[in-house]
Amino acid sequence: MQSHARVVVIGGGVGGLSALYHLCQEGWTDAVLLERNELTSGTTWHSAAQCPSVAFNQLLLLLRDYTIKLYKELADDPAYPINYHHATGGMRLLTNPKHVDEVHHIISVARGLGIDFDLLDAAEAQRRNPLLNIDGVLAALWDEQDGDIDPAQLCQALAARSRKMGATIHRNTPVTALKQLPGDEWQVTTPQGKITAEHIVIAAGYRANEVGALMGVEYPVIAMEHMYFVTEDIPELAERPTRVPMVRCPRHTFYMRQEKKGLLVGIYEHDCKTFGMDGIDPDFVNALCPDDLDRLLPKMDPIFERLPCLQEVGIKSVVNGPIAYASDAGPLVGKQPGLRNCWSMNGLRVGIGEGGGYGKMLAQMMVHGETEWDSWQLDPRRITRFANTEFTALKSIEDYQHEFRWHLPHEHRPAGRPAKSSPLYPVLKAKGAEFGVVNGWERTEFYKPNADFEPTHGYTFQNWHDVVGAEVEALRKHVGLAELSGFNHYRISGTGALDWLNGLTCSKVSTKPGRASLCYFLTPKGNIAGEATIVPLPGRDIFYGSAAAAEYHDMDWLTERLPKGSDIRIESRTNTHTMMVIAGPKTRDLLAAVSPRTRWGQSDFPWLTTQRVLVGHVEALAIAISYSGEQAFELHIPNTQLYAAYEVLTKAGEAFGLSHFGMFAIDSMRLEKGYGHWKGDFVTEFNPVEAGLHRFVDMTKEFPGKSGLQAQVNVGNRKERVVLEVLSNKAPAQPGEGVFADGASIGSITSAAWGYRTGKNLAMAYIDPNHSEPGTEVEVLLIGDTVRATVCPLCLFDPENALPRGIA
Repeated sequence: MQSHARVVVIGGGVGGLSALYHLCQEGWTDAVLLERNELTSGTTWHSAAQCPSVAFNQLLLLLRDYTIKLYKELADDPAYPINYHHATGGMRLLTNPKHVDEVHHIISVARGLGIDFDLLDAAEAQRRNPLLNIDGVLAALWDEQDGDIDPAQLCQALAARSRKMGATIHRNTPVTALKQLPGDEWQVTTPQGKITAEHIVIAAGYRANEVGALMGVEYPVIAMEHMYFVTEDIPELAERPTRVPMVRCPRHTFYMRQEKKGLLVGIYEHDCKTFGMDGIDPDFVNALCPDDLDRLLPKMDPIFERLPCLQEVGIKSVVNGPIAYASDAGPLVGKQPGLRNCWSMNGLRVGIGEGGGYGKMLAQMMVHGETEWDSWQLDPRRITRFANTEFTALKSIEDYQHEFRWHLPHEHRPAGRPAKSSPLYPVLKAKGAEFGVVNGWERTEFYKPNADFEPTHGYTFQNWHDVVGAEVEALRKHVGLAELSGFNHYRISGTGALDWLNGLTCSKVSTKPGRASLCYFLTPKGNIAGEATIVPLPGRDIFYGSAAAAEYHDMDWLTERLPKGSDIRIESRTNTHTMMVIAGPKTRDLLAAVSPRTRWGQSDFPWLTTQRVLVGHVEALAIAISYSGEQAFELHIPNTQLYAAYEVLTKAGEAFGLSHFGMFAIDSMRLEKGYGHWKGDFVTEFNPVEAGLHRFVDMTKEFPGKSGLQAQVNVGNRKERVVLEVLSNKAPAQPGEGVFADGASIGSITSAAWGYRTGKNLAMAYIDPNHSEPGTEVEVLLIGDTVRATVCPLCLFDPENALPRGIA
C-alpha cells in the first residue's frame, strides 16, 4: 500500500465510488479508496436502485438530471455495460387537490431549469400502466426519464474508470484510526499499513458514525430498516413486450417497479424501525435485517386495491436492509464542520438516484473551492450540534413515515421539537406564537389571533394572510417587537482583527467605533459566499452578526483564514445571546422610556450606529439597523436576562401601542425594500454585481475572490436580481419556480411574499439581463396557470430610506 495520497476515500458504496470517479475527472488522480469488505457490500447492494428525475427542489432536480445522463453514458459503454432500464417512465399518483398543487409547483421549478414533466389524467395513467386501479386518482405526474439500474454493475463501472485514470482501490481494508497531523494532513491507519493524505472523504453509509468516532465526530445520521418484496411472475407482465412504468403513491407511501416479469414493491410503513442505534455487528456485510412482513400488514390492503394483480400472485423474496438518513432527510455532502481537509459523503438516503450528482458536486468543492450549484441544502454545516443521534432518530422516523409527502410551504413537522429555544419561548407561545424552525431554533412566524386558530398550509394564500397583514399595520402605526432567536453572533478580538476582517471582504469595513458595515465574502470565482454585519466596538472587540443558519459555515470560513501565529479569538455568542427587534415610528420613544440614560434622538443615535445601552437594568448592545425599512433597532441581550428585558419593554410598551410580529411580517417588509437574505436570495451561483450589491463592492482593495469577480464583470452579468409584481390575488410564488418570457425560461424565483404596505404580490428572482429593466412584463407559472408579472424597481418602499434615517 502506498504511503501518501492526495485524497483517501473511505467507503466503497455508490457515494465513495462516485466521489473517487469525479475527483479523478477533476484531475486528482492520486486518489485511494479503502473499503472494509467488498465494494457495494453496504446499503448499495440491496438498493431498489431507482433513478427518477422528479425531485422537490432545484438542486436535487439538477443533481438527478446529471446523474441520469452519467448513468446513460456509463451504460452505453461497451467496455463495462450496465443493466440500466433508462426512460422506462414513472408516475406519481395524485389523490387530493394539494397533491396536484404540489406537482404544479414542481413542474414550474423544473421548467425553469429546462426539465419537462407532464401531468396525466387518471385514464392516461392507467393506459400507460394497466396494472393500476385508478379509483380516487385525480391525476399523475409523469417522469419520462424514470428508470432503474443494477447497483453493483454501476459501482464496478465507476471503479473501473477510476482505476483507468490512476486511482487505487483496496478492498477488505478497514480503517482503524484517523489522526490529523499538524500540517492538516490526515494519517489513515489500516491493518495493511498507514497512508498520509492531504484530504479524506468519509463515505461510510450506515457505518458513518463508526468511522466518525475515530476522529471525534458524531454525524447527524442514523439508519432505518426498509423493506421491499419481489413477486412471482405476473401474467400481464409476461405478455407485455415493454416494461410497465414505475409508480409512487404519496397517499399509501409505496413504490412499484417491474422486476423481470414480476413486481418489486417497496413500502414506507408507519410502524418503522431504526437500525444499529446500539452498534452494528462487524460481520453485518452483504447482510439483511430479519424479515418483518407483519409491520407492513396495515399498508397492504390499500396497496392491493391500487394494484389488484398483487392479490393473485405470491411473494418470491423479501429484502429488509438499512438505509442512512440524516436529521432533515437530506444528505451531508461537503465540508465537515470544525475540521480541515475532511469531507463528508454521508446520509445518502437516495444514494443511487442522486449519487452521480453528489460525486460531481463534492469533487468540484474539493478541487476548485466551490461547485457550479449552490449546495447549501446538502452542506453538512447546515445542521449544528443540537442534532444528536436521538434527535436524528426522531426526525428520521418522521421522514420515513412521510417519504413521498413533500413539505408544504412553511410546514414544520413536529418530531424533535422544540430542539432549541430561547427563554422567551413559553412566554411567546402563551401569546399565540406560531413557530417555525431555523437551525433548530424555534422562531415565531406570526401570532394566532385566538386560541382556536389552526394555521393552514398550501400553495394559495392561507388563513393567516390577513393576520400577518394586521401585524405589519400595527407596527407601521405604532411600534412592534420581534424575537429572532438563533441569530448568529460572534465577538472577535485580538491584534489586527479589524484589518484582518477588512482583508477578507469585498466591502468597506468602517474603522469608526460603533459604525456598522454590511459586508460580503466571496468564493474563489467571485460569487457570494457569506454576508455579515461587522461593527468595531469601543475597545478592541468587534461585533460580527449573520444569519442563524450560518453558525457553522461562518465559523469555518473565518477560522480557516486566521493568520498563522495570530492571537485573534472568535467567541460564539449564538447560543448565549438572543436578538430582539423593536420597529415602527414609536421605536425611539419606547426605548427612551426604558433606557433613559441613553440619548435616543436621531442625531444622537443615528442609523447604522451601535451603542451599549441599559434596557431597565439589563445591559444590551443596540444597533440602529432596519431589515423592515421602518425605524428599528436590534437589541442583543444575554439569554440569562432576556426575560427581564422583555418584561421591561412590554410593560412600558403599553403606553405606545406595542404589538408583536413574526418572520412572515419581516419577510413581507424586507421584500418591499428589495432586501435579500443569505442562502435564499444570496447564493454561490451569483456574484454581488448580479445580485444588485454593487455598493458593497470596493474594487480598489484586495480581497479573496477579487480576480474571479473581475473576470465575471468583464464578461457581463449572467442573471440579475429583480423584484417582480406577480399579478395574482390567488397565490404567492414559491422559491425555485420559473420565470418566463414568451414561454421561454429566463430565470427562477428565490423568495416571495405579499407586500402589505405596497399592496402587491411580490417575488424576488434572478432573470436574464435583457428582461431586467423595470416595467418589463414576464410570466410565472403559478399552480398550473401562466400569470403575468412585471419587473419593479428593486426597492418599492421608501427607496431613500427616509424612515430609518429619520428624515421622513
